[in-house]
Amino acid sequence: MSTLKQERLLGDLDRLIFYAILALAFFLALFPALATVSLIIGSFFWFIKLYITKGKTFKRTPYDIAIITFVVISGLSVFVSPDPAFSFYNYYHLVGRYVFTYLLVVQNIVKMQQIKQIVYALGLSAVFVVGYGFYQSIHGIDISSMKWVDGEAFPELKTRVFSTWENPNILAGYLVVIMSIVFGLFCKLADKKQRGILTAFFCLLGICLGLTYARGACLTLALVIAGYGILQNRKILAGFIVLAIMLLTFDAALYERLLSIFTKVDTSSEMRFALWESTMAMILDHPLLGIGWGSYWMVYPEYDFYINNPAVRIVHAHNLYLNFAAEIGLAGFMSFMVCMLGHMSLALSNTHLRESKFLNGLLLGCGLAIVSILLNGFTDYVLFNIESSMLFWFLCALIVLITRQSLD
Repeated sequence: MSTLKQERLLGDLDRLIFYAILALAFFLALFPALATVSLIIGSFFWFIKLYITKGKTFKRTPYDIAIITFVVISGLSVFVSPDPAFSFYNYYHLVGRYVFTYLLVVQNIVKMQQIKQIVYALGLSAVFVVGYGFYQSIHGIDISSMKWVDGEAFPELKTRVFSTWENPNILAGYLVVIMSIVFGLFCKLADKKQRGILTAFFCLLGICLGLTYARGACLTLALVIAGYGILQNRKILAGFIVLAIMLLTFDAALYERLLSIFTKVDTSSEMRFALWESTMAMILDHPLLGIGWGSYWMVYPEYDFYINNPAVRIVHAHNLYLNFAAEIGLAGFMSFMVCMLGHMSLALSNTHLRESKFLNGLLLGCGLAIVSILLNGFTDYVLFNIESSMLFWFLCALIVLITRQSLD
């Protein structure tokens, strides 16, 4: 193949890969199946590109070793699972998506304009998510049979929106991530019109977050913004407090639900404490490789002292840290934490790196988004959801891209 033809082919492949990444960003929160198809198509074209260039376009990233360690240890945990066949299927089906999401983005995006278009795709997708959440709230969804809230503790709470996500808590985790990114952009951009748009979008996201009545996620957002406000800009903190007071004033049910964190223990809280105690026992019994990737639901009945109902299937520990440590052992858990904390630190320590205020704001937003996942992880395991995990790895890739020296 002549040099000119090869350059044209590589140019075509780059465009197709970028379109696939854009589709992945847009469909991730709306149509998971289409997001997966986009990932497969993009990876296929990337493999062709690697073959043509003989791998010369492959780039190293700062946390390759930690990621490889996480992948290897997670794979080894399959062998100690009560059902290795199921764990292996779950492992390659999920970890494969996460790693290829990260690699596809980090290896193929080279221009600032591409990053902007990706952020616009994520934002437009979030608009549709919020819109559908408002639709659910207006038309009403009876959640009394869905066990998402203690009916005796909160008898007036009949509707919790979940939009395109599996349940209100997962939607809330997603909204906090998007709000963190919007907040980061707001803090760095100077244009009044752009800041006005971001403020309006943040408020809409916040209203939708309130409609989930997810206590942990709401508290997480408050901690993220309060922490940034205290350390960096108290005017922003004051504005957020005013918005929060207005929202709580107009929604007494949300106020009571948030107040319950400190004033009452409902069945949801009791169950979490019981799950954490059972999970700690799992970790102590299986510290090396854990109980096996994706095996929590199979092993939990052996440690169950609270529910005692074989018909109830508990799929995760409602705690990010305990769940990882239980399923893949302490070494696997530490490798994943290096990935999370490493990318978070890379983002938050470089928010003045670029001349572009947009990129600096995006770095701040992505870093705060990971902080929100870490905080939310104390009371829930939002990364159990496939799309939430893919979004996490997507943001990690964006962080690496922005902090690279070579970015057109």
